[in-house]
Amino acid sequence: MDLDLKKISRPVENELDEFKIHFREAIRSKVALVDLVSKYILRQKGKKIRPILVMLSAKLCGDVSKRTFTAATLVEMLHTATLIHDDVVDDAKTRRGLASINAVWKNKIAVLMGDFMLSRGLLLALENDECGFLKITSRAVKRMSEGELLQIQKNRKFDVNEETYFRIISDKTASLINACCELGAASTSKDKNEVKLMGEFGENLGIAFQLRDDLLDYIGKKKIMGKSAGSDLKEKKFTLPLIHSLNNATKKEAKDIVSLVKNGSYSKSRSIVMDFIKEHNGIEYTIDKTTEYCATAKNNLQSFKPSETKETMIKFVDFISERVN
Repeated sequence: MDLDLKKISRPVENELDEFKIHFREAIRSKVALVDLVSKYILRQKGKKIRPILVMLSAKLCGDVSKRTFTAATLVEMLHTATLIHDDVVDDAKTRRGLASINAVWKNKIAVLMGDFMLSRGLLLALENDECGFLKITSRAVKRMSEGELLQIQKNRKFDVNEETYFRIISDKTASLINACCELGAASTSKDKNEVKLMGEFGENLGIAFQLRDDLLDYIGKKKIMGKSAGSDLKEKKFTLPLIHSLNNATKKEAKDIVSLVKNGSYSKSRSIVMDFIKEHNGIEYTIDKTTEYCATAKNNLQSFKPSETKETMIKFVDFISERVN
């Protein structure tokens, strides 16, 4: 299937153009340095997956309104803040094909710009009397932080099991996708069941998104997150292909692989770990799990009446499950 994000987002093309204007206005500042960095951020053109989801969720439940643009801008500010802070934590030198904020202006300015983006987003919600939006996004920020810290804690001890892994990706990645869909629906619908269903759709889609991303790290394609293949193994992160393979291996095999990941050099361990994962069906299992979460996400859309937007959202699920970059 030839799935392209541009084609998928066509039903909300005009709304996305308007969103970009709202976002640009919202991050303006009278402080010259803040404004300079903000303009640089606008040059780092991402795929805009999160605003697209806000718009599509809003359109599925009603008519896109000023509230929808507030929700999309709030989410994109929050997402941008987390990316800036992540680049500082990871000492990343690039972001979306350009030098990262911390590479250009150093860590102190990068951290403060992340703080500016986060606080500006929260203020935007308050200025528009959207306390409900604030509750949804604050819950997402809490979950994202907890997921990140849980991953650090578990990776240090090399004891990530499947249950913990799913908790981590649910909190780290799916929480924000969940918030996008919930916010979009809440911006156009007063039906609590519809809003809840869209949140559940986002949660399942977000888990599928991360599963696919973790899979791409092992099948040699460049990841959608902008990192090269093999980066998880290099950073000694335990993701589902490896976790499942360790569970399927003998105790001695598993112990040897964990020791290799923990102490071995990346260049030596990569091919051995890859062979181990292939032997113990880590790739196939992760594909099956991705398919499972995608099917559940589609099921969340069942009760919505047929429309072009609904068809687009189903295609979006397929795009997530089949993307190669």
